[in-house]
Amino acid sequence: MTDAGAPTLPPSDVAEQPGFALGETAAAAAPTPYRVLARKYRPSSFDHLIGQDAMVRTLSNAFETGRIPQAWVLTGVRGVGKTTTARILARALNYELPDGSVKGPTIHMPVLGVHCQAIMEGRHMDVLEMDAASHTGVDDVRQINDSVRYAPAGARYKVYIIDEVHMLSNAAFNAFLKTLEEPPEHAKFVFATTEIRKVPVTVLSRCQRFDLRRVDADVLMQHLGNIAAKEGVEIEAEALGLIARAAEGSVRDSLSLLDQAIAHAAGVVRADAVRQMLGLADRTRVIDLFGHLAAGDIAAAFSEFRDQYDTGADPVVVLSDLAEFVNFVTRVKVVPSIADNVAYGETERLRGRDYAVKLSMRVLSRMWQMLLKGIAEVQSATRQVAAAEMVLVRIAYAADLPTPDEALKMLDQNGGGMVPVGGGGRGSAAPSAPSASMAMPATTAMAIASPPAGSPSLSAPRMMAPRGTAEATGRLQIVAPAPAETPAAPQVKINTLPELVALATQKRDLITRAALEADVRLVRIEDGRLEVALERSAARTLINDLSRKLELWTGRRWAVIVSNEEGEPTLRAQALEQQNERERAAAADPRVQEVLARFPGAKVIEVRRVVPDEPPNLASGEEYSADDAPDSLDSDDQ
Repeated sequence: MTDAGAPTLPPSDVAEQPGFALGETAAAAAPTPYRVLARKYRPSSFDHLIGQDAMVRTLSNAFETGRIPQAWVLTGVRGVGKTTTARILARALNYELPDGSVKGPTIHMPVLGVHCQAIMEGRHMDVLEMDAASHTGVDDVRQINDSVRYAPAGARYKVYIIDEVHMLSNAAFNAFLKTLEEPPEHAKFVFATTEIRKVPVTVLSRCQRFDLRRVDADVLMQHLGNIAAKEGVEIEAEALGLIARAAEGSVRDSLSLLDQAIAHAAGVVRADAVRQMLGLADRTRVIDLFGHLAAGDIAAAFSEFRDQYDTGADPVVVLSDLAEFVNFVTRVKVVPSIADNVAYGETERLRGRDYAVKLSMRVLSRMWQMLLKGIAEVQSATRQVAAAEMVLVRIAYAADLPTPDEALKMLDQNGGGMVPVGGGGRGSAAPSAPSASMAMPATTAMAIASPPAGSPSLSAPRMMAPRGTAEATGRLQIVAPAPAETPAAPQVKINTLPELVALATQKRDLITRAALEADVRLVRIEDGRLEVALERSAARTLINDLSRKLELWTGRRWAVIVSNEEGEPTLRAQALEQQNERERAAAADPRVQEVLARFPGAKVIEVRRVVPDEPPNLASGEEYSADDAPDSLDSDDQ
């Protein structure tokens, strides 16, 4: 909802109306003391609330249909209007005109009623406001329980507004339960809290709950602009955006910051003055610093950071603003329409959209992680400037390094010679020149990773290309010594699926073994060729993984094919069917039936086959455990 003007009042009443959005100066004989904007422009009706459309619509429908509950609980962060909404509810419940034209509760309150002035000022005798932070005991709740039985003195309802209700003690909550569940017809309760989780569920179940959301920055900007116009203050749009974002969705905080900004500027409120008041770094300079880091120009980044520090910027604030811009670029990359939000400056929106196109998600996520860790390091460092500079070095030199798996893929694709650094995609070939959007000092960037199984060892000393060559090509050259010839792996013949499972067990590859047992239906198998059908639960990379591991284990290439045929049941399904068959056979045995008859409720849960004279057949995948060993009983008794 947008901020609407106040109801029309007689001129003599203007100076006496706290809580109405009035910009005119009252015609009074004596000057009135200054009231802060947060109190002067406090909403007095549902039409004046901003950013709470869902709650206002629900309450409006409830009042129009007469479905008014006995208690509400309002929750949300500070400054979103919980106590204000409670007072508006009390006013709506007791709205009455002097001529008696209004017969019941209503949300339409175009002019002041009989009780409105006293309710909005918090001095009506039938509307009791209690701060639970200073009245936490059972005695305070007992006073409410005793007074709730009496009818209101002049209003339609007795309304009890309890702020910060989560501060009540457990005993006080318990004393409230009965009254809250079955209050008199003339009593209503409105609870407000910032810690809804601390309120017992027994209390919440007796109330209608409304979660007041944070007000969006663009809505706050419009609201602050209207108030500035009423106050006759000229303020820049960028300054409004800075205040709205600093308030973090709190209307009261935004009005307090606006009040402070007007006093700080002593004239036209400009963005520079607001930024100085809030202790923020220049947004444009933060974006310039981000650009230097993204381009890998650490010298320019150092110079920019030192200039900001010399002008009074806090290193922690600079890094925090840098992290905020990284988050903004990431959000724009995911949802481009975010760059259209007027709460952000024009420069921030244009350059953020440009960086979102040029930089990859991998680069942005790494910069975010480094900044998140770096801010904590700078906060705890004895020399924050030096710590912040080292964070910038880390970002510029490592933000676009490939991950270990990407480095291995690049080594494989380039014959173990070249690792591209700077803007390359996953598994892409090395660029011939550094990327314009993400050029990095490749002479100092290194990717360290373990070689894949079966590949030649790269643990021997490596040599980087000469500095001039690396700078010219924009990539890091790793020269590895020629691998020594290794004897070929002994070839292993596999002719059945159980043999393949046994081989996976021997190699201690439990993931592959589980996949072969549960996700593979055998169609046909011969040495060097495996044709299977897959279950829905099979991983997408299962076929490639099987082909690679079979070649590694057996010493020859395997053709692993996915067939359209149904195939045999999986090994796990076959084992389960065999187990069920054994259980059915055991249950049909007369001796077992006799035992089951003697012990009501007993059932066969497992049947084991014991063959004491034969070792387990490992080739068939059959396991042998201590439970299979024979004991002193005869085989017939088992």
